[in-house]
Amino acid sequence: MDVYGSLDELERDFGVRPTDLHRPHIDALTRPNPDDPTGTSTMRRVPDVLDVWFDSGSMPFAQVHYPFENREWFEHHYPGDFIVEYIGQTRGWFYTLHVLATALFDRPAFTTSVSHGIVLGSDGRKMSKSLRNYPDVSEVFDRDGSDAMRWFLMASPVVRGGNLVVTEEGIRENVRQVLLPVWNTWYFLSLYAGAANGGRGLVGRTVTPQEAADLPVMDRYLLARTRTLADEVRRQLEAYDVPGACQTVRDHLDVLTNWYVRTSRDRFWEEDEAAFNTLHTALEVLMRVMAPLAPLITEEVWRGLTGGRSVHLTDWPVLDEAFAADELVATMDRVRDVVSTTLGLRKAGSLRVRQPLRTLQVVVDEPEALAPFTDLIAHEVNVKAVELRSLADDAAQEYGVFTRLTVNARAAGPRLGKDVQRVIRAARAGAWEQTPDGVVVDGITLEEDEYTLTTEVEERPGDERAAGVLDGGGFVVLDTALDDELRAEGFARDLVRRVQDERKAADLHVSDRIALTVAVPEQYAGWVESHADLVQRETLAVSLTVADSPTEEIDVRLEVAQP
Repeated sequence: MDVYGSLDELERDFGVRPTDLHRPHIDALTRPNPDDPTGTSTMRRVPDVLDVWFDSGSMPFAQVHYPFENREWFEHHYPGDFIVEYIGQTRGWFYTLHVLATALFDRPAFTTSVSHGIVLGSDGRKMSKSLRNYPDVSEVFDRDGSDAMRWFLMASPVVRGGNLVVTEEGIRENVRQVLLPVWNTWYFLSLYAGAANGGRGLVGRTVTPQEAADLPVMDRYLLARTRTLADEVRRQLEAYDVPGACQTVRDHLDVLTNWYVRTSRDRFWEEDEAAFNTLHTALEVLMRVMAPLAPLITEEVWRGLTGGRSVHLTDWPVLDEAFAADELVATMDRVRDVVSTTLGLRKAGSLRVRQPLRTLQVVVDEPEALAPFTDLIAHEVNVKAVELRSLADDAAQEYGVFTRLTVNARAAGPRLGKDVQRVIRAARAGAWEQTPDGVVVDGITLEEDEYTLTTEVEERPGDERAAGVLDGGGFVVLDTALDDELRAEGFARDLVRRVQDERKAADLHVSDRIALTVAVPEQYAGWVESHADLVQRETLAVSLTVADSPTEEIDVRLEVAQP
């Protein structure tokens, strides 16, 4: 038996140089067996065909004609850093790559692999051109953009080996939650920058490390979070965790848009240069981080920000240590948790955010850390006062906040045997305690994976207070009682929103001043007049006329005021 490795070897033994190695052409090559002294046997091609997967398994060296050419290149590029294919290739291509690499070179064929799952159509069956069970790609690109489709795929479980159902709703969701927030933030910055300096404009610039320590607290928080973003996404992408990188960016967008921009809007109106420079810096870094994930929108925004040639020709961002602020980030994230939980209580109680309330009590383990941010919390949740209390004050019982123990029978059963049912009954009855050694139930100490502790709030019908548990420990208590003074201000704030909608419908510029006339039901006229300063300030009205509405409807009329 002879095994041939080149055309030269075939030509040497058979006297002809084949031009086609496929059957039946290769079958014409025969010759007497040189090891048969009788000369009666003939060398022929074996009838079996080698598994075609070995063709694909030969790809790393065959693609460069190794070992006949490119020996030095191959030695410096093998094994491969990264390979990706459908999960079924774990027994196909991935397998034969390793088989041949081990047999020929005694080493693996690649160092990292990503196996994606199956892409399913909207009907749950495997996506198929013949079934047409997926959204029309051209329509998706025209309506939502190719970045939307790209993000939908990369952020999904399919890149981690799971299955993915492709729907138009799923693609549009990424537009709403990722692409639109990016674009709206860029539009917000360009709008206010263009209106600054009496319409002459203001050009933001990158914040230097030397300036970081003197920035306002909100700016330092955003830049610290942006620094963490760049480091974390780089780590995730280097580990080929693309869905994780997408989630990190998505979480950061919430910080950027729903926290920084919302809480700092007044500073942009007041032309605070630090705010412009901070948002410019954060957005420029974000575009470089997002560039591999959403290449088109990041190119458009980055070029608008910098005037540069292309975001894809820049280096990965690495922010100076001066931008780090671990303690501030931890505290501000705690503040955001308080705000988020309180807004959740408002939503559960059908109390719109524009309706002011009296007090919010925040009960945490270190209330002094939140003391500098009580005004911020009060503004964000629209309460008149924020009161801080310590968990050590035993406020939990006062407000019906308690800890529930749940025993994980599946984890505890093999160790405890028949005692597991006794432990479960005791836990439900509250016969347990936390000790330095762990949780003890009816004299039995549970291991860490055998139980979960959750903080819950007791329901108290008729109580004009709502309590909510904080993710990081502690809880908040919101006073939900309303009086006429609070209702009056809430009505005025609703009116402000109505006027802002009318300004938008009239296509007014953000800086246009107006003369405002409102007609409201008679019983509400006094409420508007008592909060006239608020209405005028928030709507840029140079004058406000309040009239009685002949119906229960509210009528808003505005016109641009003459300069």
